[in-house]
Amino acid sequence: MTRFAEAPRRLAPIAIAALIVVAAGCGSSDDKETPAACLAPSGTYLQALEAAPGPVRLEGETPISDCLVSSQGGGQLQTVGGTLVVTATKLNAEARRDPGGAAALQLGYLIGAVSKGADLIHTDLVRRLNAAAQFSESGGTLPLSFQRAFTRGYAAGRQSG
Repeated sequence: MTRFAEAPRRLAPIAIAALIVVAAGCGSSDDKETPAACLAPSGTYLQALEAAPGPVRLEGETPISDCLVSSQGGGQLQTVGGTLVVTATKLNAEARRDPGGAAALQLGYLIGAVSKGADLIHTDLVRRLNAAAQFSESGGTLPLSFQRAFTRGYAAGRQSG
């Protein structure tokens, strides 16, 4: 057998390996874009969270957990993350004024939904959101009425968020 006749047999395993790498890395159906509804301002999130503890949907169809995708680009992660932190901060301020009220429940829902959708790339964001959610001017824990409402919202967010 000549060198040229043996080339296809020697190159076949390399070609198969290259095809596997390309198929795994390009055009995967698991790659998802951040839904456009998730790029909305904080007011959109606050308005949607009024439905908590029922299912919360941005623009009527997008669960908050869908806003965190594993292949999320840095710019989209920064946009969504920044909006989520602002939303959590606003809800926390309102919940400190009325610890057992709707804002504490909505805040719990938000954190539960984010926790449901979070992946390893979202670890820092989840930490920031938890810090914003549990903020207390005195540095202590928030009242028991806050914790109850927050926990109820968190469970709902994990389930349907």
